[in-house]
Amino acid sequence: MLKLTELNAFYGKSHVLHGVSFEVQPGEIVALLGRNGSGRSTTVKAIMGQVTGLGSVRWRDQEILGKPAFEIAHLGVGLVPENRDIFPKLTVHQNLMLGQKRGATAPRWGFDDMYQLFPRLKERQHTEAGVLSGGEQQMLTLCRTLMGDPDLIMIDEPTEGLAPKIVEQVAEYLRELKRRGISVLLVEQKLTIALEVSQRCLVMGHGQIVFEGTPAQLKADGEVRREWLEV
Repeated sequence: MLKLTELNAFYGKSHVLHGVSFEVQPGEIVALLGRNGSGRSTTVKAIMGQVTGLGSVRWRDQEILGKPAFEIAHLGVGLVPENRDIFPKLTVHQNLMLGQKRGATAPRWGFDDMYQLFPRLKERQHTEAGVLSGGEQQMLTLCRTLMGDPDLIMIDEPTEGLAPKIVEQVAEYLRELKRRGISVLLVEQKLTIALEVSQRCLVMGHGQIVFEGTPAQLKADGEVRREWLEV
């Protein structure tokens, strides 16, 4: 479904990704793990056309590397950015409306689905997004991306800075994606959540993939965790 081959990425003259290769299969949740600065966020930005890249990024056998982000989104790839990027002066409901995918076929997700996943958003649907708490804004960003009906959703640090209760709600959101067969590339630092919801784990270090395996294999590999994950 998604296939990266020898992906290199740059910020100006700074070479950040060094030959990253991996795949995400239909209906699969893949966790992309690593310390800050390892290249995880740059990887999803390069896939989404937000960072200059060399190599190959293929989506459903079509080369998308170098395409603008809006074209990649129309092809069925969604991104939940780390900085959330909500529209602060629009209401919760209006933010969700902007995420809607319009076309000949009915989308898999609607407003009722979003409000069922996060009842707090239903309570706040007529509130300007800029006055929401950080956790509520994260819920809104997750749901706005889903309203675009993507077949693959890339989620960058969804639980960063959130209270434990909100973290559990985000984990349930990920479980629902898994139940509905949506492919997910999850950038996450909380190892417990990543190991619970993913089928495969990738560990990055210095802009390269240094480990690939199942959650059970990562749990058993203390050397990889000490070298590339633990602080």
